[in-house]
Parts: sequence; C-alpha cells; structure tokens
Amino acid sequence: MTEQNAGGEQAWTGNGSAGRLGLTLSGTVNGNSSNLPQRMHRLENLPWLDCWLQQLRTEKKSEHTIRSYKVAARTYSCTTLPSEPAPVWTDIQQMSVSELFLRCDPNNGRIDSWLNSIGELRPATINARLAAVTHLLKWLGRTIPDWIKRPTRSKTLPKTLGKSDLRKVVRASRQSEDPLAYPIVTMILDTGLRCSEVCGLDLDDVDIEDLSALVISGKGEKDRTVLFTDATVQAIEAWTPIRNARVRSAHRPGENRSLFFSSRSRRMNPRSVQKLLDRIADAADIPRSRLSPHVLRHSFATGLLERGADLVTIQRLLGHANISTTRIYLEISDQTLREIYHRAQNSPSLLDLIPKTAESSKLIESSVQIVE
Repeated sequence: MTEQNAGGEQAWTGNGSAGRLGLTLSGTVNGNSSNLPQRMHRLENLPWLDCWLQQLRTEKKSEHTIRSYKVAARTYSCTTLPSEPAPVWTDIQQMSVSELFLRCDPNNGRIDSWLNSIGELRPATINARLAAVTHLLKWLGRTIPDWIKRPTRSKTLPKTLGKSDLRKVVRASRQSEDPLAYPIVTMILDTGLRCSEVCGLDLDDVDIEDLSALVISGKGEKDRTVLFTDATVQAIEAWTPIRNARVRSAHRPGENRSLFFSSRSRRMNPRSVQKLLDRIADAADIPRSRLSPHVLRHSFATGLLERGADLVTIQRLLGHANISTTRIYLEISDQTLREIYHRAQNSPSLLDLIPKTAESSKLIESSVQIVE
C-alpha cells in the first residue's frame, strides 16, 4: 500500500510492522530494499530477528554471546529519530529483513543517537554492543560509518589471589558443609576453566584415567581439552557418590549428565557458583569482592606463567581465541616485580661470576685496546 507523505512523494508504509509503527520507508537511493545483498533476497520477507539469531548459531556463537548481541540489537533498533514515534519492541522484532535494512541505514543518524544513549556505559560494554551492531549491519549488507571509533579500554591487570589467600580459600572449601565447595574450587584452580564451562561439564566429559576433560561449547563454541592433577581426581571421586544421589532424586532426564548438581538437584549455574564462593570468602575471612570464578581462573594462569609456562600453552589451556588476550598476564604489578627482583638478587648473578682481580682488569683493558 502506498500513500503520499507531506512532501507529496510516494512513500511505502506497508501492512507489516513498519506500517503499524507509522514508520515511513522512503524509496530513495539510501532507503531502497533492493540494495539488499543478493544472499539476503531469499530472506527479505522473513522476520529479521529469527533469521539473525539463526545466523549467530550457525557461526557457533555461545548462548551468552547471543543474548548479549540480542540486547545490543534491541537497543539500537528501538532508537528513534526525531520524526519517529516511540517504537514497541514486539513490533520491531517482527519486522522483515527488508524493513530492518531500511531502518538501519547507517547514514540516517540512528546509530549516532544510539551511541549517545549508551555513552555512560563502561568502554568494555560499549565495545561489546558495537561489536554486536557491527555484526548485524554487516549481515544486512550495511557498514558502520568510518567516523565511529571504539572507545579505548584502560589496561587493568587481572585480579589474582596471593598464595596465602589461596591457601585460606582451599582450606575453607575443604571445611565447608557444602559438598560442592571443594570440587568446584579445585577444578577451577587446577584447570583454569571459565565458570560457564565448569557449570556446563557433563560427567562423560571427564576422563579420570587420562587426567583431562573435554570442554564442549565453551566461549565461541570452540571445543578444547583441559588437564588436571590428582587433586581434582580426588575431589571428583569424593563428590561422585553425592552427585549420583542427587541425580536419582532429580527426575530431570535432560540434566542427568551434569557433573555438578546443586542441592536442589539442578545443574549449577554461574550465579549459584558465585554464591558458593561468597560463603567460602566469608569462611576464609577474605572480602567477597576479591573472590570470584574469574579470580581463580586468573590465579591459575598467573601460577602457570610464574612456573615457566609459555604464552602459547597458557592460551590453549585458557581457550583464548587471540594470544593478545593471554599477553595481559605478562603485565605484572610493581609488588610482584619487587618480589621477583629481590628473589633473583639473593641468587648468584652474572655480575658475581666476573672475577674482581687486577688481572681481570688488565684483561678487560687489553680487549678494549684490541677493539679500538
């Protein structure tokens, strides 16, 4: 259906979501759905959100990433221009691919208004949302304008626990009344797994004899193998009878594979793990803010580096897609630098190996003359 707009030109309002929202989709060069890339023509009349989410799954994005991308796409697509009425998300998400293509013209000012609306967020959050919208626009055949730059993130060192605090945490987890405390703390400290990966572990993923675990559908859906020691084996073996008892009472066939079950016989989730660590922090007399799954993961990585592991090995064990993410562990604090320096100074140095004798001085002088 067509109607004449205020300027007298033909404009398409449609009978779909755009029409219900009162959005005018002009037929100008910048606002022409025929500019959709060829690969998108078969999708142009389908709901954009369903198609885009399917694309993200095809690319094997993690569920966490998909949720994050959806939030960013919602805030961006719901941003209004001065001449537009307030949108309703249920209508926006039912737009066709061609309708969203017209709405997301990067030169109409929508993306600028959207960036202004999220300007108070942390740089890391802004970058994450920009990555999502960039993906959406690229999928539509659009591009982010050149003048839009990602905010620079201040470099922060990974938070870790010192050896004294780590001993307190391990001791508190051993003494905890919660049978999950010690296995989960040990698993993270021994493998460096992300919290979501620990929660996603199934019993069949763990190979006790091989001292390894297969991490399936981790961040970015990249499978990898992590290693562990006898400490994890003992923790899992002590936990297994309790786990099996909880499985029998679960009556949830889909969750029976999980390695870690809560007291409610449900698969552990990141929130329940953090609550568990909060209780351990209280028992260890450590501020709750200093103990999290990520802190334990960082402590694992820092420990590997201090014991001589190379960055490529640490990258593979942590599951980092880019080694630049792993390289942050080379940034050590002044305190750690001082500790390493004084420890090294207490050992014989190269300077101590140079003989401080008159003969050696003459030898050095003669060598200098030869060079000259």
